[in-house]
Amino acid sequence: MKVKVCGVGKIPPDGAAAFDVNGTKVCVANVGDAFFAVEDTCTHAEASLSEGYVDVAEVAIECPLHNAVFSLRTGEALEFPAEDAVKAFPVSVEDEALYIEMPEA
Repeated sequence: MKVKVCGVGKIPPDGAAAFDVNGTKVCVANVGDAFFAVEDTCTHAEASLSEGYVDVAEVAIECPLHNAVFSLRTGEALEFPAEDAVKAFPVSVEDEALYIEMPEA
């Protein structure tokens, strides 16, 4: 199900923000005007990924609590201490609005 999240201007360049999308907390990141969405909660210690550092070169996000790193493209855990991936969601832009494709409940 495609869900409208916000306007593209709500996500700062090379930054991230959290949104509640149908009951799932989602981190949306803007990397070089490309948008990515992953679950917002780190699988290691339940910190908010949207409060972490966006690594533009690696297209990844670093957890602010223990520095675990996740791919924004796939959700894969790239650096310890996280071992489990976060879910990644397809993002599309239509008429300056961001939409996230969420799985059906």
